[in-house]
Amino acid sequence: MLARGSRRTARGPAAARLLAGTIALTLAVAACGGGDQSGGGSGDGSGITITLEGPNQWNDSGSSFGKPWEDLVAAFEKETGIKVKTVVLPLNSFSQTISTHLSAGTAPELVFNQAPHQPYMVHALDEYLKKPNPFIKEGPGSERWIDVFHERYFGFGNPASMNAEGKIEFIPFNLVGIGLFYNKDAFSKAGVTAPFETFEDLIDGCTKLSAAGYTPLAMDRSDLGPGWTMATIAGMLLDKHVDRLNVYTTDGEPGKATSSTGAPIVSGKALTRAVLTGELTTKTPEVVEAHKLLKRLWDACVDKNWSGNTEGLNGAVVGLRDFAAGKAAMAWGVNFGVSALQDVPFEFASMPFPQITTESTPLANGAPARFGASVGGTSYMIPSTVKGEKLEAAIKFLQFVSTPEHIQPWLEATGGISAVKGAEGAEETSAFAEGTWGDSIPLGMPGGPPGVPGLALYEGWLLGTKSLAEQQEYLQDLWIKGARQAVKDNGWDDEPWAKS
Repeated sequence: MLARGSRRTARGPAAARLLAGTIALTLAVAACGGGDQSGGGSGDGSGITITLEGPNQWNDSGSSFGKPWEDLVAAFEKETGIKVKTVVLPLNSFSQTISTHLSAGTAPELVFNQAPHQPYMVHALDEYLKKPNPFIKEGPGSERWIDVFHERYFGFGNPASMNAEGKIEFIPFNLVGIGLFYNKDAFSKAGVTAPFETFEDLIDGCTKLSAAGYTPLAMDRSDLGPGWTMATIAGMLLDKHVDRLNVYTTDGEPGKATSSTGAPIVSGKALTRAVLTGELTTKTPEVVEAHKLLKRLWDACVDKNWSGNTEGLNGAVVGLRDFAAGKAAMAWGVNFGVSALQDVPFEFASMPFPQITTESTPLANGAPARFGASVGGTSYMIPSTVKGEKLEAAIKFLQFVSTPEHIQPWLEATGGISAVKGAEGAEETSAFAEGTWGDSIPLGMPGGPPGVPGLALYEGWLLGTKSLAEQQEYLQDLWIKGARQAVKDNGWDDEPWAKS
């Protein structure tokens, strides 16, 4: 936790912050200096310099990923003698830049993995992962590097780990998780206990927080707040339809799809089919109920002027301005948001969204609240053009950052969730990956076609400018357009249901 008005206190032997997809990153260029080589079991890399390029997921600095990152690199340089230069790419072009570099064969030794590429452009790491991690002397990873990772999220045969050829091509430095940050002081003042167990507890808590002078849930004009809230609510209510709609594997073949934990899920192809066949529509009772509960939460917990809040839009903490200022008591966030909250004048913690029970709706079937932690955080891969000692140096860096004792201080300082066994991750974001909340949503709410912002899906309904009937008609049209585009993009035109 953060002590009031101070930085985090150390816990552990050397206490020293992802995003994926829609998360906004602020970027810059930085270089990290070297250190004296101290030997160790990893060999002498003196004279070798490797370069790492990717986006800044932790701060808005114009020159650095931040001190925790620099400390991690300095520790690696001291241990191995290998120097690491860090290049931070602009948000609006980092993906294209890395993709271009990979295509042209000009990429540096380590690149952020969330950029379009073909498997041949990067090294498959399977053979390295079958061998010991030289930085781990005993326990998981000492015989096979792969064994140090949590199998739930990363490993051989795990769909989240494999590329189109079934190979592993990246190493996760952390996991990404999403949940609710809350102001412990505000909760104490309002007499509210966290975490909330049920949706009704949440609504009651919002009433008390409002009475105590707080905006219960921070919100801004980004896609994230409405999108994450609806995804969570709908995920619980639609759970009863998973078995019925689960008709294609994640590879698009007839059969049943499962998550990395073996739980049934509805694949993108199966969801597209459900929309085009009318098996799932905006008039499906659970979809209608999800809209009603979303609106009920908005009316009870969100400031009425939320749609005009454009200040300080931050992909790591929704409504960062109001939450960091102590005006709002809760905020949706990603674990990387800890960096943006380093200097807030209150203690904060994390919790999952509560469960929807029959107390809120007779359509609830006991499904838990889920969102899913994943390896879509900070992950890097090695271009296939990297050879010889540069390749070995890049491998060593990936082995170093997947060693519990080396990654622990970095995780603590960045809000990271550990991808490896033996490292605890940050206390402030521990709830983002715990229990069923860390499991994937089995059936997600369909969206619109490319180019339609997520906020546009629900804004009219939440602002009261669309009636329920108007919202249903509007959203159904977007669902159909999105499904048609998915058919085109994925070459599903020959499927009988795609012709209707």
